[in-house]
This record gives sequence, C-alpha cells and structure tokens, in this order.
Amino acid sequence: MKIRRPSLVILWLLCLSALEARSIDPYKVLGVEKNASQREIQKAFHKLSLQYHPDKNKNKGAQEKFSEINNAYEILSDEEKKKNYDLYGDAKGNPGFDAGNPGGHGGYSYAGNPGGHGGYSYFTNGGPGETHFSFRPGGWQSAGGQGASQGFSYHFGGSGGQSPFNFGFDDIFASMFGGGRFGGFESARSQSGSKGPSKSIRSINSQVFRKEVVNKGMTWLLLFETPTLMNNHLESVVEEVGHSFEGVVKVGRVNCESEPSFCKDLGTYPRKVPRLFVYAYKHGDSGSLVEYKGDLVAKDLRTFCRENLPRFSKRVDLNHLEFSFGDGDSLPGVMLLSSKKDTPTIWRALSGLYHKRFNFYDLQVHDVSDPAIRKLGINALPAIVGSLSNGEKHILKAGISVKDTNTAINELSALLDSFERQNKKSDSSRARKAQTESVNEQIPLLKGANFDDLCGQSSPLCIIGAFRSSRARKELESILSVVSKKSFSRKRSSSSGNRDSISYALLDASKQPAFLNAFDKSGYKSNDKVLVAYKHRKGKFAIYAKELNTEQVEQFISSVLNGDVTFTKTRQPPKLT
Repeated sequence: MKIRRPSLVILWLLCLSALEARSIDPYKVLGVEKNASQREIQKAFHKLSLQYHPDKNKNKGAQEKFSEINNAYEILSDEEKKKNYDLYGDAKGNPGFDAGNPGGHGGYSYAGNPGGHGGYSYFTNGGPGETHFSFRPGGWQSAGGQGASQGFSYHFGGSGGQSPFNFGFDDIFASMFGGGRFGGFESARSQSGSKGPSKSIRSINSQVFRKEVVNKGMTWLLLFETPTLMNNHLESVVEEVGHSFEGVVKVGRVNCESEPSFCKDLGTYPRKVPRLFVYAYKHGDSGSLVEYKGDLVAKDLRTFCRENLPRFSKRVDLNHLEFSFGDGDSLPGVMLLSSKKDTPTIWRALSGLYHKRFNFYDLQVHDVSDPAIRKLGINALPAIVGSLSNGEKHILKAGISVKDTNTAINELSALLDSFERQNKKSDSSRARKAQTESVNEQIPLLKGANFDDLCGQSSPLCIIGAFRSSRARKELESILSVVSKKSFSRKRSSSSGNRDSISYALLDASKQPAFLNAFDKSGYKSNDKVLVAYKHRKGKFAIYAKELNTEQVEQFISSVLNGDVTFTKTRQPPKLT
C-alpha cells in the first residue's frame, strides 16, 4: 500500500522528536535539583508552563518546549515514576532507555536492519491492530512491503495501549489536526497523558458543593472527571485560568467515580472526556451550572468565565444619576465610577458576593470635571461612592489602584464591610431617635406653654389623661396611644380646618392640682388616674373615673362624640402653672 510521502515524512520527524524527548533529563527541563521537594517541582512547572504555553508564546519551538515541560512534570510529580527514573533512567522502571516494554503491551525498540541492507526499524511489541511502517530509499511502505532494500520502519502498537513516551499513532495526527469532543478535550488527553490530581485544584464533594458553592455569590470553574480521565494539559489550562482570575473565580474538581449519583443528579457525569462547568448567576439570586464546550485553550476559557461572572450591578446614566442611585431601597447602595465601557470584572465579582447586602451600580465617566461628578466630590477615577439607607452619600475611595485581582477583591471587600457597619450604625441611631421622638410627641404632657395649642379654642374636644404615679402615666400613655390612632378619633371638623377634631394630652395631677380643682373641688385626689373630656369653647367637661382599659376608653370617647355623655360646666377656668 503506497502512502503519501509528505504526510509520512512529517510523521517520521514527529516520532524522532518524541524519541529524543525521552532522553531529556526531566530535572534539567524543569530547572530543579534532584532533591527538590514536590512544592518546588510544582512551582517550577507552573512557571514554565505559563511561559511556554502556546496561547502566550508564539515563538518557534514553544510548543515542543511545552510538551517537554508536561512530560517532565508527569515523571517528577509522581513519586513512583520519579523513583524509577532516579534508579533506572526510565519512569516505568525499565533498566535502560532501549529496553522496550516487556509483556507484549506496546513498548518499542530500536535496532539495525539485519541482512546488510543498512535499514533501521522502530517498533512496538503490540497486539492485534498494531500499525507498522517502513521507510526505505524507494519510499514509505506498510509492514510486509516488497522491493525496498534499505531504510527505516516504524511499528505502532495497537491493543497494547500507549507507548512508553505516552502517545500513539492516533495521538500524532490528533495533535496536528485536532479532533475529539468539545474542541480538543480528547486530543488534549492524548497529548498529555494522565497523572494524579493536581494539588492546586481543590477537591469538591457533594457536601462542600452545597455548603460553599450553591448560591454563595462566588463564580466557580468546576472540573468533573474520573481518575481514568485525568490529564496534565487540561488541568494545566484550568490552573492557569484560575490563577488569572484569582479572587474572582474559584477552581475545583469533582471526582465522579467517588460520587456518581451526585454527578448524575447534576447532569455533569463525564463519559469519555472530562467536563468543565462554570457555576454562574444568570437569573436572579439562584446560580446554575453552565457547560464549557469550546476549545481547550486558556484564552477561550478565560473569555467564557468572564462572560459568566455575576451581573448584579446596574449600569446607570450620568444624566439621571440622582434618580438612579439610591432609589429608596432599604439596602445601602454602592456605585463604581470608572472610564470602562463595560462593568469591570472585579466589580461584577463583588456584586455577586455582596448582592444581598448592597444595591450595586456602575457608571462610565469620560471626564471628572463633569458637573454631576464634581457635585459628588470626585476628583480621581476609579472611585466608589456609597449611599446609606437614609440617602446620605459618602466617597468610599477615589483614585483606586489595583495590584492584582485577589488583592483588589480583599481590599474592596474590607471597604464594603466597613461601610455596611456604618450603615447599620446609622440605621440604629435613626431608629432610636425616631422611637424617642415618637414617645415624646405621641401623647404630649400638658403644660401652660402648650395648653392653648392642645386644649384651647382651636380644639373642639380635648381628652386628658390625668395621673398621680409613674405607673398610672404608663398605663394612660399606652391606652391613649392606641386610641388616638382609631378612625373615630380622626374625624375632621369644618370649623377647625385641617386640625383633628380630638386632641390628646397627659396631665401630672400631683404637680398641677389646681387644674382638676376647676372641675371638682375634691380634685379627684382619691383617684390614681382619671380621664377628662374637656370642651374649652363651651367651658364644659365630663369625667371617666372607672377602671381604665383600651376598650372602655374607646367606648367613652364614642359616647362623647355621639352625644350620649352629659357634660357639666366647669367651676372655673382650668389653670396650669
């Protein structure tokens, strides 16, 4: 069977390159000593993989260097492979690079072509389905081809599994032309092989998922996999994206082999390849899992994560700033002013974390000299303005500088926490003040200075609760506070304009004895509390001196209004000192 020369020449070069990679010292590739700790190895790998990642480094040889780095890390991150390499120079424990793979499971060997033809062959000890190519001066042929006297041959194992350098015939073409599900997840697995789970990606089980992920406001990038589907390249990309979004996006992995029912309930169980999801907030306060189906490229995955960050911040118009910002909600408000056309990433992340505690707004500002901006007192961008629940505005920070996303999130979170405490303190102060004013103004104490306003000519009927003890005062105040809000006591009088037809007041009888003496010479001294209905215009009064409670007082006032109570002329005009 004739094979096209250009494709197989490429194949030949790739295979030679892979064989050469086997001879490279993994310690030298990562630039670490042989006694380096796993932390040092991981740190070196992360630094180099970011430096030579194809998405960032377009230089010639970067792709090859990236593969070397991954292969070296695969050996040194696995204690058994590392031990085998240190002892034998081979990660699989074979004593020598050219020893092949014993047992007929897909090893390889290099040997001269016997018979004096000067040819050479590379082959694997594979089983059924293996592929064997030979190169001779006359061209490439499949194994068993006739008519060539010398050259090279490659023999790729079939059912025996992967070769010792962790890629097969299909892997080469996958790496050249792509393929596999979801934009190359399949080929990524072939390229990188598998190892133990990365320690920098947190393991998430069903309990942690419910406690720390679901509806907590944080965006998560979650990798759903099984031990057989783990691979270096995929985890490297996920780690890189997580690092670039540190503080904004958290990264985790779920072992679906350990909790299959959990993954199946979520609809995330991986069959042939790992699956990536972002836990995002698309609608309201409830989050949901959104699957990533793009290419396994860090740039594309970053874009996907950015698109799925929270959107709780409302973009406001500079022309309607006062109307939009602080719209009377009980929550305090915070607004970011920046030159950005779109809501900044950090602000979107904060809006997710604090959306139940603040109303978020953001505004694009072209010029800080704009009158509306100057009115807020802003002289540098970016800036954050806060609005307390009472509408009072404060500049929280102006001229914000960002070192990195994680530091920015932490610093601005502390700023929001402080402003929230300030708002709670303000609310508490307002509540106490309102309560004090309510108590003081609800049922006023009758004095000479306010008598005319409360019970003078302008008041057709004045209900006065007279007390001689602090206990009696509290009882009367409580009763009259309730009764004064009843509808019958809010009837309007045409002669009194907008003033209520009934006014209410308290009287300290122990300090104002002359007042009650005007109604009766005894001054009702035997009563700890009495209720007086007084009509100043007519100089008449009516007394209710029985046991007082809310219901009885309501009935008394209703009877007064209906004319069912007999009024008596006062002995003299009541006086207050």
